[in-house]
Amino acid sequence: MIDDFLNSHYIKVLPDLIPGMGWTLGLTLAGLFLGFILGAIVGLGRLSRFKIISGFCSFYVEVVRGTPMLAQILFIYAGLTRDVIGFNIDPITTSIIAIAINAAAYIAEIVRGAVYSIEKGQHEAGRALGLSEKQTMRYIVWPQAFKRMIPPLGNQFVISLKDTSLLSVIAVNELLYAGKQYYNVTYTPFQTLIMVCLLYLCMTIPASLYLRRLERKLDV
Repeated sequence: MIDDFLNSHYIKVLPDLIPGMGWTLGLTLAGLFLGFILGAIVGLGRLSRFKIISGFCSFYVEVVRGTPMLAQILFIYAGLTRDVIGFNIDPITTSIIAIAINAAAYIAEIVRGAVYSIEKGQHEAGRALGLSEKQTMRYIVWPQAFKRMIPPLGNQFVISLKDTSLLSVIAVNELLYAGKQYYNVTYTPFQTLIMVCLLYLCMTIPASLYLRRLERKLDV
């Protein structure tokens, strides 16, 4: 019985899925790294006193959050062609850009909410110490706000990781695409997709458990 299992497609598919799992993690981390930078800028921009800046940032957030990520991926890959921008964007670059742009809209709200949640007295205390508005934000407000951002940022990691499955439409060799390539040849979608789901769970469950532990530790 054990030999039958070891020789089944549940096991045979793993050499094809493991590289896809690596691409899934790599694209998620790269996209979220850029997404956090962009999201922090947009989130702080939404708090700006200048209506043009806050309006533009709000428009960006609403547009990205109001459209499907799949449409965003296809727009970057198939819409921004050589005829439009002068060059074609390859699938890997498209993937990172799409994850970054999509995640940034949600991260912007996380940043805005965290900064906004800091008591007004903290801002006043910084100014009373002779700090400028930028210095108050950098040394007093931002460290406290970042602590509150960590749990929702972790949740965004899990969401973005699962959203990488949408990249299969542009033939990026992430986990789901690797599984589809395998079962298209072996005609074993049941076994293959069970293993695909299990590998996703192997990534998301530890992340979720760690986030719960972190939330209790930070008490936020």
